[in-house]
Amino acid sequence: MQTAHLHEIAATLRQARLSRTPVTAPSKTWQQLDADDAFEVQRLTVEMAVADGDRVIGYKLGNIAKAMQAAFGLDQPDYGFLLASTVAYEGTAIDPGRFIAPFVELEPAFLLKRPLRGPNLTVADVIDAVEYAVPAIEIIDSRVRDWAIDLPDTLSDNGSTGAVIFGGTPRRITDLRLSDTRGTLRFNGEPVMSGNTKNILGNPLSATAWLCNRLAAYGVEFEPGQVILPGSCLEAVRMSTAGTWSGEFADWGSVEFDVTPT
Repeated sequence: MQTAHLHEIAATLRQARLSRTPVTAPSKTWQQLDADDAFEVQRLTVEMAVADGDRVIGYKLGNIAKAMQAAFGLDQPDYGFLLASTVAYEGTAIDPGRFIAPFVELEPAFLLKRPLRGPNLTVADVIDAVEYAVPAIEIIDSRVRDWAIDLPDTLSDNGSTGAVIFGGTPRRITDLRLSDTRGTLRFNGEPVMSGNTKNILGNPLSATAWLCNRLAAYGVEFEPGQVILPGSCLEAVRMSTAGTWSGEFADWGSVEFDVTPT
């Protein structure tokens, strides 16, 4: 695609994010848009955010679990940059008005102590690079109207990022069983969805290796101090009313936040 068209898509999605107004899927307007073009759009939107004072803090992998792919009509994972502006604090209130059509996910988050560079990265490399893991909730949101997305649309939209809340129970990964840990998402204390970390490509360390190797094709490297979200262990749940959301991993820890309109 022409560079001018990529900049036009990026500007459209950036404005949709700022105004909280959904737009038609880019792939409907620009039918030649493919995954490589979409990643360039993603990179352009992040550059706009950084120019406005934001900061890249890591990366995310989405739609890695089959349940998530089925829910959103995709057959491949998506991925995106994590920005500091998307981070919310555990136990605080989040205004739903900052989103368009949000969903809540539970997943682990990895804090890196060493760089990760693909291609040909292995799970052993990931284990060596991770300093801590913490429970996390990701609120996904789409600037595309009615979540009518194909892969190029969600990639252009930075992996449908919305917000991230990190829990306060860091653990060494040697103290966790990431290939078989039950996760439960609750709303106002009642379970609404459950899953297992084995749904994240067998285990989230494998998913992290996959993400790093995939992004190596675009010259992206993970740096010490960055955070990696390897994907949700359960199907995302729509965030539609005020109340308290919490996510818990068995024998590990929890993370929660309130939804309060302002």
